[in-house]
Amino acid sequence: MRPPAPPRRREPMPSHPRRRGLILIVDDSLETRELYADYFRHRDFDAITAPDGDSGVDVAVRTKPDAIVMDLSMPRLNGVSAAHHLKHDPRTSKIPIVLLTGFGYRAIELGALEMGVDVFLTKPCLPEDLERQIRMLIDARRRERGLQAL
Repeated sequence: MRPPAPPRRREPMPSHPRRRGLILIVDDSLETRELYADYFRHRDFDAITAPDGDSGVDVAVRTKPDAIVMDLSMPRLNGVSAAHHLKHDPRTSKIPIVLLTGFGYRAIELGALEMGVDVFLTKPCLPEDLERQIRMLIDARRRERGLQAL
């Protein structure tokens, strides 16, 4: 006779049963991608990742996330160029993009904003600060579309 199976641990139900939004994290640093993706998942968002600008553009076109967090300095296609591609593609042009970078130069910020980036943040950036920006962007987009804000 087999001993009874241990009770299954029940995962806590999220405090908000509806999905808050899908966030795409694009960064060449695996640690950074995992840090922000895990944080957003813990905060009841869905999160997906991409390791560079090229794949970030591909994933964004396929999944249509509610917001994108993009690193500036990446191999193959940098964050500003990837943002430019996304903002000029009718399938992704309305998706808010947060450019997250370790380079806090005003000229880079202005250039990124001219290319279509919605918010420019410098690293180190606390996940709470990033979440606040993401929520504002998603809420503004939902209001535009006549949907309920977060």
